[in-house]
Amino acid sequence: MSTIGYENWAVDLANVGAVYPFQGWEMAMTVVCVVFWLGWHRWQFKREDDQLKMIAAHHDKAETTAILDHY
Repeated sequence: MSTIGYENWAVDLANVGAVYPFQGWEMAMTVVCVVFWLGWHRWQFKREDDQLKMIAAHHDKAETTAILDHY
C-alpha cells in the first residue's frame, strides 16, 4: 500500500519529497496538541483542587492537630 502513489521505492528519495501522510500539517497539529495538553493540565489541576478543598472541608482542624501532636 502506497500513500503517495509509488509502487517501487528503488528511486532517489531526495527527489521524492515527503513520504508521510498529512504533509504540511506539522505546525497546525503541533499547535493543536500543545493547546490540548495545556487545557488538559488546567482541567486536571482544577479537578484536583476542588477535590482537595472538599476533603479539607470535611476534616476537623482540632482533631488533625491532636493526631499530629500525638506523633
